[in-house]
Amino acid sequence: MKRLLKEYSLITIGVILVAIALELFFFPNHIACGGVSGLALVINNILGIEPGIVMIVFNVILFAVAFIFIGGSFGIKSIYAAFGLSIILSAIEKCTTPIAITDNLILATIFGSALLAMGTAIMYTQDATTGGTSITAKILNKYCNIDFGKSLVISDSVVILLAMYTFGVELGLFGLLSVYLTGNLIDKFIDGFNLSKQVMVFTKKEELVVNYITKDVDRGCTVFYGKGGYTKEQNCVILTILSRTQFIQLKQFMKEHDPEAFITVNETTEVLGQGFKNILE
Repeated sequence: MKRLLKEYSLITIGVILVAIALELFFFPNHIACGGVSGLALVINNILGIEPGIVMIVFNVILFAVAFIFIGGSFGIKSIYAAFGLSIILSAIEKCTTPIAITDNLILATIFGSALLAMGTAIMYTQDATTGGTSITAKILNKYCNIDFGKSLVISDSVVILLAMYTFGVELGLFGLLSVYLTGNLIDKFIDGFNLSKQVMVFTKKEELVVNYITKDVDRGCTVFYGKGGYTKEQNCVILTILSRTQFIQLKQFMKEHDPEAFITVNETTEVLGQGFKNILE
C-alpha cells in the first residue's frame, strides 16, 4: 500500500507539471507541442471547445483503440494519468483564467518543454504515460514495422502541420521545436532519475568493507580476488551498485576506516535486478 501510494503521488506530481506547462506556457501562446494536447489546442481555436474536454474525448477513443489493436498493456496508471491530466486542465479552464507567464515565444517554448519533459519523465519512471500519440505510435510500430521513435515523430508531425494551418507557420515551427526539445529532455531526465554509482573498492580489509556495505548501507556486493601487477600482493576487489547518497556514506566510511583503499566509480543510467528496477518491467 505504501509503495502504491508513492507511485500514484509521483504520477500526480508529473501530471500537475504537465498541466502547468500546457496552461501557463503553451496554450496561452498558441504553441502546439504535439500529442493530444496540441490537437486539443487546435480544436479549441477552431471550435471553441475546452482543451481538457477535447483531451478526455480523444483519450477515450485512443485507449479503446489501444485495447483493440495493442492489448491491455496500457495499465491503470496510464489511464489515471491521461484522464487525470484532462480533468485538471478542464478544472483550470472553468475555475480560473490562465494567462501566459511570458509572451516571449522562445522562453515559453524552452521552459514549457522543460516542465513538460520533467512531468512526463516522472510518470515514465512509474510506468505511466498520458496516452495520446504514444498510442498511435505503438500501432504504427506494430502494424507498419516503423521504429517507435519514428512513429512518434510521424504522429506529432501531423499535429504540428495542423497547428501550422491553424496558427501560422511561425507558431507551428515553435511547436516543432518544442517536440524536439521535449523528446531530448525526457531522455536526459529519465537518465538522471535512474543514475546510480558502480563502485569498485580495492582493499585489504575485505570483511570490514563487505559488512559495512551489506549491513549498514543495505546493498549487495560481489567479491573478486586478484594480485597487484606491481606489488604482486594478493588483493580483494569489491563491486557494488549504490545510489548517490549511499556512495557518500561509503566514501566517508572508507576515509575513516580504510584510507589506503583504492576506489573507482562509474555512473550507470540503468540497473535491473534485486534491490533496483524489476528486470521484467
